[in-house]
Amino acid sequence: MSNHHKIDNEKFQGLVRSKWSVSLSLSALMLVIYYGFILVLAFNKNILSQKIGEHMTLGIPIGLGVILSACVLTGIYVRWANTTYDKTVKDIIDHMKR
Repeated sequence: MSNHHKIDNEKFQGLVRSKWSVSLSLSALMLVIYYGFILVLAFNKNILSQKIGEHMTLGIPIGLGVILSACVLTGIYVRWANTTYDKTVKDIIDHMKR
């Protein structure tokens, strides 16, 4: 069997592992943030109902923080995918063409 079009199995397995690792880590972090907020809201809403200004409660900035954390975590994933993941895929494809 020639090496032409043969996939670099070790590099491909590393890519799959790192993709799962990054995806699961970021997903787990988002779940902890989201469900942490929901659990506080469900079981100790007095914390979130504390006034921090004349018209605002603590729950509003924390809720916005939950939403912003989703945007930040998505941005982290996209940055990783556009740099590390795409570069590794290109390297694997280039290796297959040799």
